[in-house]
Amino acid sequence: MERSDIYYPEEFILIGFMDHPELRVPLFMLFLVIYLATLIGNIGIILLTRIDTQLHTPMYFFLRNLSIVDIGYSTAIAPKLLATFLAESKSISFSGCAVQFFFFCVFVTTEGCLLAVMAYDRFIAICNPLLYFAIMSKKICTILLVGAYTCGLASSTVHTILIFSLSFCSSNIINHFFCDVPPMLKLSCSDTHVTHTVHFILSTAIALTTFLIVLVSYIAIVFAILRIRSSQGRHKAFSTCASHLTTVTIFFGTIIFMYIRPGSNFSTDQDKIVSMFYTLVISLLNPLIYSLRNKDVKDAICRIADRVTFLN
Repeated sequence: MERSDIYYPEEFILIGFMDHPELRVPLFMLFLVIYLATLIGNIGIILLTRIDTQLHTPMYFFLRNLSIVDIGYSTAIAPKLLATFLAESKSISFSGCAVQFFFFCVFVTTEGCLLAVMAYDRFIAICNPLLYFAIMSKKICTILLVGAYTCGLASSTVHTILIFSLSFCSSNIINHFFCDVPPMLKLSCSDTHVTHTVHFILSTAIALTTFLIVLVSYIAIVFAILRIRSSQGRHKAFSTCASHLTTVTIFFGTIIFMYIRPGSNFSTDQDKIVSMFYTLVISLLNPLIYSLRNKDVKDAICRIADRVTFLN
């Protein structure tokens, strides 16, 4: 029997953080600062790794692309989030919602794959240093990068088709600040069992596969470092991995908490906070982590600063 309250809305209403109107101005200023700092930091990493020839290595090739991805998925979310604080209408069109979700999913999946590739890169650099540039050739780096983006595109296409093929009930209000899987499934009147199952299996497969690559790489790295006799050598090896390991821990921790759970036992407010962390905060932290905790990057900044000072 057909239900009269099933329809396909022309637009959705993003509540965002409007259930706390007293925080509207402080939150707008906070998210604006985070977004601008994210753009500046990641663009800085991109330019730095392009300009400084000493950073033309596989590690910084992947770091540059990580910054591109960070800009991508923060831009998929932040402008619309900021607009909800200023505009009277909190609406987003059905197609706009689908596009936002698609690009967010592409970039966040690609980021996970890139972090796994970067762990493999560190594994080769530390465990096979003499063969590093032979193994991590330009061709191999390009193949790994294309593979990461292909995984992101494939996963995003499947998720977007499944979710935006659903029918929706009389409400078009999304109790979130962007079009994400959990709030979209809550609005649907369709049988979401298949969509939820595919989402859970696909997200789990990608997250656990990439996480296992990272884990196995770092286990091998730790054993290789422990075999280094000099304390200075061990410290240098650990320092080259510290930045990446920090990023991996933050990213996979929040993603696994948010998406790889069989049921939703958490409040919407908790989901918003976790989502805010991995959609906006991690993109801000990455350039800070890789610049403040990375000697090569700090040295490159000093070299460019000296060059600019000399020219002036």
